Amino acid sequence: MKAPITPARPLSLTHRRDAMLMREPFRISGYLFEAMPAVTATLSDGEHSGRGEAAGVYYLDDDPAHMESEIERCREAIEAGIDRQRLRDLLPAGGARNALDCALWELESLSSGEPVWRLAGVGPPRPRLTTFTLPADDPAVVQQRLASLPTALAIKLKLAGDLAADTERVRLVRAARPHVWMGVDANQGYGGDDLDGLVAMLVDQNVALLEQPVRRGAEALLDGWRSPIPLAADESVQDLAEIDAQRARFQVINIKLDKCGGLTEALLMADHARRLGLKVMVGNMAGTTLAAAPAFVLAQLCDVVDLDGPWFLADDPLAASLYKDGEVMVPARLWGAG
Repeated sequence: MKAPITPARPLSLTHRRDAMLMREPFRISGYLFEAMPAVTATLSDGEHSGRGEAAGVYYLDDDPAHMESEIERCREAIEAGIDRQRLRDLLPAGGARNALDCALWELESLSSGEPVWRLAGVGPPRPRLTTFTLPADDPAVVQQRLASLPTALAIKLKLAGDLAADTERVRLVRAARPHVWMGVDANQGYGGDDLDGLVAMLVDQNVALLEQPVRRGAEALLDGWRSPIPLAADESVQDLAEIDAQRARFQVINIKLDKCGGLTEALLMADHARRLGLKVMVGNMAGTTLAAAPAFVLAQLCDVVDLDGPWFLADDPLAASLYKDGEVMVPARLWGAG
């Protein structure tokens, strides 16, 4: 990753809020989403404009109102001219910093004429296999959503924290798609007493990954327990500073730009996780193609890619063009200097 360049002139900052309605309601453990509202920040130097979209972190109350408040709190420092490293010092991890960090990446790319992937040092973008996510809903709903997916070679099924009901859903999906790669996401829904029964069922159904089985703050439940399939940390690892505390409990780190505060932090996380011998996953909090574009840069470094967010939105006109034969491809020209 190249050192960030401080803008040569003052910046103008604008931001807007978007409703981000979903095609259909989407259920996970403890939540039902009908929309994933987002904030888009734009930074202009008078010649070029960079954009960044963020949905925040719903379970930390990092919603659009909070993101906009954080952006406004730092307006003077940002408009005076700021680089990505100074932004990391100015704002904590979260949606506000993500939107601004991504806007700075695009602004630097356009100003320099270099694509973001080259500035990030990840190599030319190539299509990546992506998971498509199914909700923790009634079996009939899961069946209907499964039928409506595009060609999917990898599926992530949300769990609800009820072993009997989750078993029925997992078996349903595996029977319908016997050959796809399959992972599950518990979204903090399980306690320690159910873990052995859960993973025994997952192994029986050839499930390759278990994401966030226990709640954030209760990770000690995993101490001394060895899962026969890899565990991925999502809610348990928000940013770079939290990786070391969870390194012995998880084998995969799910990096989301909204959690960690942007592509700059995400690249640092991926590098650090690799050095620790951990695998790396990129995820999303829904979001349009604009949110997927910086995450797709990170995806070039990842073992598991979960960038299906645009597919599930009702009004992203570019979404359908990103997905083909189970893969996602976000052309560099859609964000930054292509």
